[in-house]
Amino acid sequence: MPNNSGLQGFYGLRKDQQDAIRLMFPHDLTDEKIGKKIGRTTRTLRKWKNDPEFIKAQRQYNYIAAKDYVPESITTLHDVMQESKSDMARITAANSILKLSGMLSDNSTPELDRARIRKANADARVAEARAKALEDNGQDMELLLDKMLDTITKEDKHVTK
Repeated sequence: MPNNSGLQGFYGLRKDQQDAIRLMFPHDLTDEKIGKKIGRTTRTLRKWKNDPEFIKAQRQYNYIAAKDYVPESITTLHDVMQESKSDMARITAANSILKLSGMLSDNSTPELDRARIRKANADARVAEARAKALEDNGQDMELLLDKMLDTITKEDKHVTK
C-alpha cells in the first residue's frame, strides 16, 4: 500500500471514488468524462461531490498532489517579480511569494497593517489616559480623606474643649 500519511480519508474511499478524485485534480475533465472513465453517472459524481467525507478526501489529495508544483510555482512567481513590465504583476507575484512563505496573510495589506498600528497606538493612549485618571482620582481621594480626617480631628478637639 502506498504511503498514505495525511491521506487516510482518501484511501478510506472506494477505488472508483479515488479514481474520480485523481481525475478531478487537474480540473480539465468534465464530470461526464470523469463518469465515463470510472463507470459512474454524472448524478453519482454530483452526489459524491456533496458528501463531506468525499470533499475532505478530495482536499487531502489535492493538497498532497499540489505540493509537487510548489518549487516550480515559486520559480515562476520569482521570474514574474523580476522580469514583468507590469508593476501590478510584480506586486502580485511578490505578495504571493510572501503569502506562501507565511510572511503575509490574506488578512494583511499595507493599509490594514497601518490601520492596526493606528488602532494599537490609540488603544495605548486610551489606556494611559485611564491609568492617569485613576491615579489622579486616587490622589484626589487621598486629599479628600486627609481633609475629612482634619475636619474630624478639629471637631474632636472642639468638642473636647
